[in-house]
Amino acid sequence: MNNAMEAMIQRRSVRKYKPDMIPKAILEKILLAGTYAATGMNRQSPIMIAVTNRELRDRLSAMNAAIMGSDSDPFYGAPVVVIVLADRDVPTYVYDGSLVMGNLMLAAHELGIGSCWIHRAKQEFETEEGKAILRDLGIEGNYEGIGHCILGYADGPQPPARPRKNNYIYLAE
Repeated sequence: MNNAMEAMIQRRSVRKYKPDMIPKAILEKILLAGTYAATGMNRQSPIMIAVTNRELRDRLSAMNAAIMGSDSDPFYGAPVVVIVLADRDVPTYVYDGSLVMGNLMLAAHELGIGSCWIHRAKQEFETEEGKAILRDLGIEGNYEGIGHCILGYADGPQPPARPRKNNYIYLAE
């Protein structure tokens, strides 16, 4: 099997992280993989915000937790949060952003970094606080939050794959 197939089959969501920061060179490789995700008509509607600043990371965590009605850390202690947003003016923006998320997670796995897709980015960046964060970062546009890709070193073994359902594939020959 080639590396891409291995990564697709072996990658698992990580929900417990060590506090150690990912080296910048590794993070840059993961982000580069995100920029090569397929997008509708190559419009490249998504953008990524790599958050390594602890204060902003914790602020996003609190916002996300409040949306789900919790006070726990929805980022499971991961030191890096990559926010994927996409331009609502592009018809394929949700799909484009979803493919970026997939590339980020597969690249992370290939590089020995744990990852997990965390939802509620849409709701976060619809709030005035979320919009203010984007403005403070100098980001303008009609963006919708697609997801958060949390990244870090797994604190524990990789969970085994759950069995695949029986009716996952239908062949129309």
